[in-house]
Amino acid sequence: MIDTCARLYIVLLLAAAACTSACTSVEPWQRGNLAKPQMTDTDPLQTSAREHVYRSREGLAGGASAQGGGCGCY
Repeated sequence: MIDTCARLYIVLLLAAAACTSACTSVEPWQRGNLAKPQMTDTDPLQTSAREHVYRSREGLAGGASAQGGGCGCY
């Protein structure tokens, strides 16, 4: 069995991990930093492949040039 000291250490470690999570709210004046061009996807091939996979999985085509049937084919 785990002794009391080790159990306390595990609880404190889990509490510290929960307190240092990256979840935070973005204030309205900080949103401009997230809208900068550096925050966008710069690789057009990767973006195209990601959109193709999304469209084929969802089985829809919003404003794209081709519709997917849900199987990834055109």
